[in-house]
Amino acid sequence: MAMLLTGLGLVFVIEGLALALAPSRIEEALDLLRAMTPGQRRMLGLAGLAAGVALLWAIRLWG
Repeated sequence: MAMLLTGLGLVFVIEGLALALAPSRIEEALDLLRAMTPGQRRMLGLAGLAAGVALLWAIRLWG
């Protein structure tokens, strides 16, 4: 449970940094997402999911 909360905390830190340091870039990213079709957004989400799983697997394997 502690690892889950640590991971969630890190997500909040990274998201907060992005919003604090580059708020106009967030707006551009949202515009880019709005321009994508739902299928493209789904593929982007699946790619992010796969990258996250691969990273966690690599950390667990070599860490």
